[in-house]
Amino acid sequence: MPIVQISIVEGRDEASIKRCVKEVARTVHQTLGAPLDTVRVFVQQVPATHWAVGDRTRDEIDAAKAAAKAKDSSANKTQETP
Repeated sequence: MPIVQISIVEGRDEASIKRCVKEVARTVHQTLGAPLDTVRVFVQQVPATHWAVGDRTRDEIDAAKAAAKAKDSSANKTQETP
């Protein structure tokens, strides 16, 4: 009985997660030849504050990206003003 665990950062809609779970189950069934009714797939959603890349949590990474984007946008507007 294949068991697939997927860990993702919270924030995706339920319909997308449901589609993913079904597609993963079908793919495992097709590639491993396991009967579909024996495949188990579950998704664990992790808060962004509990997910880290290196020593930065996902919420910190997202905040840094948003700040950089805002800075770039502001710089572009300043350059366009005559």
